[in-house]
This record gives sequence, C-alpha cells and structure tokens, in this order.
Amino acid sequence: MRLRIEFGYWLLFFLVSDFCPCLAFYLPGLAPVSFCEDGKGSEDCQTQIQLFVNRLDSVESVLPYEYDVFDFCKDDKEMRPSENLGQVLFGERIESSPYKFKFNENVKCKAVCTKTYKKDSQEDAARLDFIKMGMQLNYQHHWIIDNMPVTWCYDVEDNQKYCNPGFPIGCLVTSDGRPKDACVINAEFNKPKTFYVFNHVDIKIFYHNGAADGWTGSRLVAATLEPKSINHADAKNPNCEGTAPMAVASQFENDVSIVYTYSVTFEQNNMIKWASRWDYILVSMPHTNIQWFSIMNSLVIVLFLSGMVAMIMLRTLHKDIARYNQVDQEDAQEESGWKQVHGDVFRPPRKGMLLSIFLGQGTQIFIMTFITLFLACLGFLSPANRGALMTCAVVLWVLLGTPAGYVSARLYKTFGGEKWKTNVLLTALLCPGIVFADFFLMNLILWVEGSSAAIPFGTLVAILALWFGISVPLTFIGAYFGFKKPAIEQPVRTNQIPRQIPEQSFFTKPIPGIVMGGILPFGCIFIQLFFILNSIWSHQMYYMFGFLFLVFIILLITCSEATILLCYFHLCAEDYHWWWRSFLTSGFTAVYLFIYAVHYFFSKLQIIGAASTFLYFGYTMIMVLIFFLFTGTIGFFACFWFVNKIYSVVKVD
Repeated sequence: MRLRIEFGYWLLFFLVSDFCPCLAFYLPGLAPVSFCEDGKGSEDCQTQIQLFVNRLDSVESVLPYEYDVFDFCKDDKEMRPSENLGQVLFGERIESSPYKFKFNENVKCKAVCTKTYKKDSQEDAARLDFIKMGMQLNYQHHWIIDNMPVTWCYDVEDNQKYCNPGFPIGCLVTSDGRPKDACVINAEFNKPKTFYVFNHVDIKIFYHNGAADGWTGSRLVAATLEPKSINHADAKNPNCEGTAPMAVASQFENDVSIVYTYSVTFEQNNMIKWASRWDYILVSMPHTNIQWFSIMNSLVIVLFLSGMVAMIMLRTLHKDIARYNQVDQEDAQEESGWKQVHGDVFRPPRKGMLLSIFLGQGTQIFIMTFITLFLACLGFLSPANRGALMTCAVVLWVLLGTPAGYVSARLYKTFGGEKWKTNVLLTALLCPGIVFADFFLMNLILWVEGSSAAIPFGTLVAILALWFGISVPLTFIGAYFGFKKPAIEQPVRTNQIPRQIPEQSFFTKPIPGIVMGGILPFGCIFIQLFFILNSIWSHQMYYMFGFLFLVFIILLITCSEATILLCYFHLCAEDYHWWWRSFLTSGFTAVYLFIYAVHYFFSKLQIIGAASTFLYFGYTMIMVLIFFLFTGTIGFFACFWFVNKIYSVVKVD
C-alpha cells in the first residue's frame, strides 16, 4: 500500500498545464528503463523484454477474469509484480507471460505452446467452453511491456486511427452468418456457428535510441500488435503466411488443438520521446472538444447562478437589511420576510445527530476528493502509475478521520445533543459500515463467479484493520476536540415557543425545492460523468484530470449558490426549517446521478447476466451514497454561512 512517487521532479509537471494532457501526463516515480542488444550493453542496460498480462474484461460483463482462467499459455516461472492497494481493489492481476523477447532481435512465427482439447474429456470440454464464453462476450486481453499497454490500432470513422489498449480473445460468427465484434476484420470469418480464436499476434515494438541524446541504450516508446487467427498444421514448424483461420465449431465434436504463436519486430523511432510515449493512445480518444463544451456549459450555469446570487446579495438583501434596521420598527414588524423568523431560524433540527454524522462524513469525503484530484492534476496519479488513484483516495480517507469526528461533534453540540458517545461511534461506523457491507456483498458475488476482481480475504482484513485501527481512533480524537470546543455561537436568540409556519406555495414546499435544487449542479457534471462511467464500465482510460478538477470547483460553486438561492426564498416565505433542506437540496444531485447511471446502463452498455447487473447497481449505490454525502455537505455549509451572515447584520430587539 504505497504510492510509488518521487516528489523530486514535481515542479516540472506543475509548470506544464494539465489541459494539454499529452504533455502533462508523465509523473515522477516512473523511471525509464534502458535496453541494449545482447552482448552490447552495460550493467544498466537490459537485454530481455518481459511481456506481462493483466486481467481480461468485457464491455458485456462486469466480471473480469485472470489470464490463467482461460487456459492460455503460461509462464513456467510465473512471477507477479508487487501490487498496491488500489490495484487489488480494482481487481488488477498482473502476472508474467511466456512471451519473452530479446531487444532488437526480430522473431518470425515462433510457437509458444499448444493446447489440446479431447472430445471425450469433460475437463477439456469445460475449458474450451470457457474460452468460447470469452469470445461470445468479447473478453479482451490486456498486455503490458515496460509498464506500457500493448495496443491494437485500427482505422475507424473519418479515417481516424483508434488504438485500443486491449484486443479480443477471438470472435463469433452467429447462426445467421453475421460476424460479431472483431470478426469483421477478416472476410474469411464467415462460417456460421463458428468461433475464431486469435492465436497469433504480430507485435511491433518501437524504441528511441539514446545515442543522439547522450545516454546509453534505447528506451521503448510504443508497442502495437495485430491479432490473427491461424490454423497451424504443424505445431513444431508453424507457418503464419496465408493459412486458414483457427476455427472452433460451437459443438464440441472433434479434438481441437490450438497452437499459439507470435512474431515480433523492432523499429527505431527517434521522433517519439519516452516522456510522451502514451500520446498516440490518448490522442486517439477524441474527447477534448467535448470536454471543453462541458466546461463552457458548466461555466454558463455558474455565471447564471452567480448573477442571481449577486442580485440577491447586492440589491434585495441590501434593501431588506436597510428596511429592517430602520428606526421605526413598528412598520417593519408588520411586514413579512426573513427577519420575522429570526427567533426560530437557529432552532435545532430534528434528527440532529444523523445530520451531524452525515456532515462529518461529507467533510471527510470532500477533503479526500480535493487532495486526490489536486495530486492527479499534477500528474502524480495518472494511469501510468497503476492503482495510485485508488490507493491515494483510500489512504487519505483513512487519515482524515479527525476532521470528520471534529465537524460531527462540534455541530452535534451546537444542536444541543448530549449523547456524545453514540454520536462519535456512528460517525466512525455508520456510513463506512454501509459502504463496506455493500462492498462485501459485491465481493461475495465475485467470489462465487470466480472473478479476478474478488478481493482476497487478507486484503479485506487489511481494510478492516485500516478502518478500525487508524480511521476510528482518529475520528475519536477529532470528536474529543470537537466536544471540548464551545458550541457555535448563533447571531440571534431562539424563542422558546416555535413560530407557526404560514401556508406555503407549491414552489416553496420542501419536496419541490429539493427536487429543483439538484438540477443545476447535475447539469454541470453530466458530460464529465459520461467519461467517468466510460472509464469504469467500458474500460476506457481517463486522463483529463485538469478538466475534472475544474468541474469539481464548478460543482462546489453551483451547489453552494443553488442552495443559498433556495434557502433565501424559503426564509422569505417564513419557513425556517432550513437545516435538513440545505443538505438535501444539493444532496439530491446524487439522485440525478443514479437516474443517469440507470439510463447509461440501458442505453450505452451491453451488459447481460444477473450477476453483472447486480454488481453494476451495487457499485453504483456506493457511488451515489458518497456523492450524496459530498454534495449535501457543500450545500449545508454554504447555507450555514449565508444564514449566519444575514442574521448577524440585522438589528433584532
């Protein structure tokens, strides 16, 4: 559980704007590796290139699987690179493969292994059926060379080239003769009810020679491949030229032998620098224009809200305060308005303990999110540093128990609460407990399905140890200091007898106001949300953290301004129940997030199967709960500041 980061070069990446993602991508800590030809290098040069394999995943299933589950060629001396906490939580299972190359040594049609499946063996039938299932659901390989994805590049619309960091196991031609998914790449894939296995890969590795730049050796700057299906007649002397594809019938009627082969070529390319070697992958994802549209859309909403708030602050509020503070108080007392509820506006809310618990957890999530996104903006948590984003978020959440306990205890004391032990225990256990219970249930499903995303029992114990060993004690410490502090002093006194609230119009009733309050904040994030959901469920790389951080700031402003606006309208209608309403107004954005996630599931994803559907919505509920606490906390504190401010400047008898 570590962040593999060296902070020595952070200033370099701070100076390069993250809005040019191709330049601001590389972070300190990923040191380049030099390669040399066999017998021509120094001690610092490596001659052997090891290809690693990651888990296989699919856009049609939430369940990823380890490489070994599919009965591909295995490495005799299997070794796993050390994995950080984020990689384990994301279910990444990187391991070595039998694909090993010597630097700058071209290889043509080399056999790796042969897998034979006997028709009379139930075990062989089960293994072959699993591979067929992988092809039917379009499961994708993910190979890694020198911490860089091996990409499959192909032409798409408008003569653009798309580089996919994965490539399929194979493909299926359906019973009506229609090629599915990757089968369209070859006209020979035309036999109905047939699976075509991609058992051969042509790998091309590009390197930058360091002689021109004054350093020894060469550095790998790109790795691409082209998958092929080849039926090798002779396993010992495979022929990769002009042969029939490796077809497997849907019915297991005859013995099947699959020979896995590869070819590798090296090509020098001094135009690509090591620090920008991911550019060709990221540039092929044409989302930058849409991202700018998202930012402009969000800024328009912010400007609209800011204008409304400025009008209220500078004109309406100014007139209200001047009128309420006039010498002749009798006329003012007869008028309606927000001053009339000054004796009730700070009356403690119902369920004050639950509100304080939510606000404590929301504060913890807000600080965690801000720091994580800021570090990601600097380039420290890029996709090149696998698992670093999740590791950073988890570690920060664990260490931020103190502000959660402090905020919860201080507000609970302000609400007049006395059950401080219950408050601190629920602050430390309630919301994390709900998330962990949901997560554990999802993990049980992954265990049953045999997925690589299932968290090992030891990791679950480690997470519980972090929670109870670090986060809970820190929450207790924060709560201790929160209760030691005096209650927050209110600018006006609270009457003993509650004031009767007049009949409200439809728009000033609680539920319509809460429902309307979440629309504008959601409008600021829904485009960015599309890319985030794509990165989670469609396995696309998310790297534009500069845009995300800017949208995060816009979301803060929008939630604050929308809540303040609605709070002012409700106070003017003499409805002083603003505590929970301020939290729920901006927190209702999470409901729109859930609705959008449901729409995304049915309109964008091709997920099938009960387990995958249950997993999708189970993990979505975790996201919704976290977002609810986060946005609700923003709205509450904005409204809390606003109410304290306006009642502190008005004269009250």
